[in-house]
Amino acid sequence: MSVTLADIEAARGRIAGQVRLTPLWPSATLEQLSGVPVWFKCEQLQRAGSFKIRGATNFVRQLSEQQAAQGLVAASAGNHAQGVALAGASVGIDVTVVMPATAPLAKAAAARDYGARVVLLGASLEEARAEARAIADREGRLFVPPFDDDAIIAGQGTVGLEILDQCPDVEEVLVPAGGGGLLAGIAVAIKERRPDVRVVGVQSLAMDGIRRSLQAGRPVQAAAARTIADGVAVSGPSDRTYALIERYVDDVVACADEAIAHAIVLLIERSKFVVEGAGALAVAALQSGAYRPRGRTVAVLSGGNIDINLVGSIVRRGLADAGRYQHLEVEVSDTPGELALVSRVIADAGGNIMEVDHNREARGLPIGVALLDLLLEVSGQPHFEAIIAALREAGLRGVPGSTARLATEDARRRHGA
Repeated sequence: MSVTLADIEAARGRIAGQVRLTPLWPSATLEQLSGVPVWFKCEQLQRAGSFKIRGATNFVRQLSEQQAAQGLVAASAGNHAQGVALAGASVGIDVTVVMPATAPLAKAAAARDYGARVVLLGASLEEARAEARAIADREGRLFVPPFDDDAIIAGQGTVGLEILDQCPDVEEVLVPAGGGGLLAGIAVAIKERRPDVRVVGVQSLAMDGIRRSLQAGRPVQAAAARTIADGVAVSGPSDRTYALIERYVDDVVACADEAIAHAIVLLIERSKFVVEGAGALAVAALQSGAYRPRGRTVAVLSGGNIDINLVGSIVRRGLADAGRYQHLEVEVSDTPGELALVSRVIADAGGNIMEVDHNREARGLPIGVALLDLLLEVSGQPHFEAIIAALREAGLRGVPGSTARLATEDARRRHGA
């Protein structure tokens, strides 16, 4: 094997003082859901916002003076770029990073803030990587692989050593995976010390190259696709990472974007952690049931560099998918007091009106009738159905399945309108 436990232990000493010992944090919510104790390994709290600083620091601190003088170039959707930029700056090395044009603005801005020259090019990480290699050839820079390098993998593997120290009785570890550097490094560290611990990779279903490779028995590539887990939008493992994963990893599962969005919402709402899509993969696997743990579990939160402009839309999508945002159309008499009646019925039933559109010109509406298009915040589908029942009782129609007539004076009097 290209990376050994000794390499990872040496990396731990090499990067000490340059990276944070990130906390292990218990999750009562996931413990209740999974039936086993669950902890988060909080790499979103790491310097530069992800685990990537570990491998990058181990890489740059093994360079000769001649190599350092060449300067570095890296390709990344964001986290590797920030890790290389910060690691390079710590030893005075000039860094250029190439990112897809679709990379989150926050990640590009952070790489610039760390002193790197940022080049935005291409629609996929593969195109960005090709440009980075071209820059390496033109400018004589040293290319820093995102995962296909022994020093990078060994640096990432230090996460595994910390997990064993912080949770000696751990039985399972779930790790987000794209190209497999983090997964391979953690797996080597854990399995060489504790072969009884299960190590499971979690991928985005949109780009599950590692899972497909294990099924095929050789490294294969997944087609480029959009996913909210942009940090793992990698076509597949390298020969190096594949060999390590095949030997040391017990299983690899995949989650759809819907499950990843739900996980981001859960982490914000229950744990008060802001985690990016890739970083939430292990939680998505547990919450969605894509993986069912058998014992004490550590879920690695690999990064928190989410574009703040996307947080609102992801939260809204997650709430809608979970049935907590519901659209409802209600027909009312176009007379004073009808909107107040609808609002009061919904409020009395515990619902919250987020948005309302009062439409008098909808096609097919009789004269004197208006259509209310409502966006409601509810606790879930049963709560929404209870609100529908309350509206029906108030004599409103347009509610799904309702045969009630328009609200009458008697109904309005009953509700104080």
